[in-house]
Amino acid sequence: MRILLVEDEASLAQAVLEHLQAEHHLTDWFATLDEARAAILTLDYDMVLLDLKLPDGDGLDLLQTLRRQPAYTPVIIMTARDKVSDRIKGLNLGADDYVIKPFDLNELSARINTVARRRLDNASNTIRHGDLEFSLAEHRVHRGGAPVPLTATEWSLMECLLRRSGAVVSKTVLEEALYAFGKEVESNSIEAHISRLRTKLGRDSIVTHRGLGYSIEK
Repeated sequence: MRILLVEDEASLAQAVLEHLQAEHHLTDWFATLDEARAAILTLDYDMVLLDLKLPDGDGLDLLQTLRRQPAYTPVIIMTARDKVSDRIKGLNLGADDYVIKPFDLNELSARINTVARRRLDNASNTIRHGDLEFSLAEHRVHRGGAPVPLTATEWSLMECLLRRSGAVVSKTVLEEALYAFGKEVESNSIEAHISRLRTKLGRDSIVTHRGLGYSIEK
């Protein structure tokens, strides 16, 4: 998943960032509301981890902004505010879950997975394509029943294609799925990753549309 982390406490943010990256989530970290607002206008996120007490305002303002958008993005609030009234307010404004600081990183992962599963119905949780089986919730791939190890980058690319199965996905969209916000894109990196994926999953697993992009056929 591509996750937006909005947290101004640097040490906590770094710990969460490293933990999420180890679990194959592409994560962008920002410490202010203004930076987070710019990010959600530029990129599509699968989930937002949101602190409430930020240097330039209340994280609930960003939550309200997200809930005014047509596309639904799950939000988990991370905060030291432990009053029941604060939790009720956040949930009533549209938060999907609430974790109180300090928290265990494994607990955060469990909450992320739970919220993500709510967003995936049983039909879309597992996608089958020929002899390939993809579990979106567990980030696992099997080919002919045997597990296929993918790197975090390879999974992010495949997930981007799978969620748009049957549609042509442009190189620009794939680059946005692979690279953190503001990071320089390496030349021909998409082509290199596609080549490695075809080696692992089969030549016909990904279709090239010259000048347009790539697709996984339904």
